[in-house]
Amino acid sequence: MAIEIVPVTQKKQLKQFIMLPWKIYRDDPNWVPPLIMDMKNMLNKKKNPFFLHSEADYFLALKNGDAVGRIAAIHNRNHNAFHEENIGFFGFFECIDDPEVASALFQAAEDWARERGLEALRGPTNFSTNDTCGLLIEGFDSPPFILMTYNPRYYQPLIEQLGYQKVMDLLAYRYFEEQGMNERIQKIARLAQEREGVTVRPLNMKTFWDELAVVKDIYNDAWSKNWGFVPLTDAEIEHLAKELKPVIDPELVLFAEVEGKPVAFSLALPDYNQALIKINGRLFPFGLIKLLYYSRKIDAARVFTLGVKQKYQKKRGIGPLLYLETFNRGTARGYRWGEFSWILETNKLMNGALQVMGAEVYKRYRIFEKSLL
Repeated sequence: MAIEIVPVTQKKQLKQFIMLPWKIYRDDPNWVPPLIMDMKNMLNKKKNPFFLHSEADYFLALKNGDAVGRIAAIHNRNHNAFHEENIGFFGFFECIDDPEVASALFQAAEDWARERGLEALRGPTNFSTNDTCGLLIEGFDSPPFILMTYNPRYYQPLIEQLGYQKVMDLLAYRYFEEQGMNERIQKIARLAQEREGVTVRPLNMKTFWDELAVVKDIYNDAWSKNWGFVPLTDAEIEHLAKELKPVIDPELVLFAEVEGKPVAFSLALPDYNQALIKINGRLFPFGLIKLLYYSRKIDAARVFTLGVKQKYQKKRGIGPLLYLETFNRGTARGYRWGEFSWILETNKLMNGALQVMGAEVYKRYRIFEKSLL
């Protein structure tokens, strides 16, 4: 049966694009269905601020009119300007276990990128490294944490057979309450307080938007030298904040200050995937009630991001102090374990600190790339 690749231009096609994962993961107990309304907003080119500076198109693979695969081809102009590269990206890839379908989808994305003069295709990123990204290649035995990806095992060979090669791995560590906090980390954290005068405070929800400006300032400074980093625009960080605000636990959003000046922050999110996995992507008619019920049972959190301004990165102990405070505040609020993700495999400082703590790498995600020249 012939495979047809069609660009998504109609509402019916967009619905097929969004709903395809329910077919792919029908029998997978570890898949967490996304909220359908969130996917509609994310893919809406008039609502997602990514499209104020960049572009993307969506493609469906059809067999006899039925969707069997999907992919997005992405031109992230902000990434290329910041890194002085000329590459495209792919994202939102889903596919039945069929090399011909995967090949046709990637051919469509590669042709799209070549038409724009782009020299390589990298991914998956949905739409950038500021969104969900990476292909799961290790750790399929448990559901993903909030805002982390998940996929079948067969995606890796499908992609590699098409000439895509590893460009970077992203690591996820797990840590349990019963491990306690490593004494060395505690000692370094105390020294940061006593010798460096570092203090820690939680997010003030009453001044949320003022706090957001502080977060943006630290974020765009602390991560600026990281592989794949793209600065968030004002519109993007406001959009992200609106999405995260309902799920934030302010006691897990921490600012480190020196002489009253914010120099670092960390954000840990309750793992709402523990609740979302129960409602099949729909808030109505009964999903919202289920979500509220299961949200009270969440026992884990994800350390989503932690960064120190470059000027203060040589001050020992700011990162360990944030680890310690997050651990103490999280366990006090009933979280029994957590995930640190994602961490670049090349980030020696973060990987070293987590290994000292005794955290374990239990999931690995990969970014692939293929030259189009």
